[in-house]
Amino acid sequence: MKSFGRTNLLLLLAVVALAVAPLVLGLGSGEEPFAGADALAEEAIVNDHPDYEPWFSSIYEPPSGEIESALFALQAALGAGFLGYYFGVARTRQRLRGEQSATGEKTTD
Repeated sequence: MKSFGRTNLLLLLAVVALAVAPLVLGLGSGEEPFAGADALAEEAIVNDHPDYEPWFSSIYEPPSGEIESALFALQAALGAGFLGYYFGVARTRQRLRGEQSATGEKTTD
């Protein structure tokens, strides 16, 4: 159990280092460092074909970039919540199966 905590601490430090290193090293300075793939693709299309007319538009366009970012963050939070719930249920089921097999009870699953 002690090495599990150490592993989690090392993973947390790695995530923090990956998030902070680009900011500290100034990577992407002069341009938006965290531009999305959509914005980069749009920029490349406009540069290569300035007369390009989109043949499709989104059903809903957020009124501002902040709302678009908020919707993206909400989507990410819902996905993370779903994955956390799924892994929590799976781990609990596995733990209960281990406890039932240790006591000799039969499982109904």
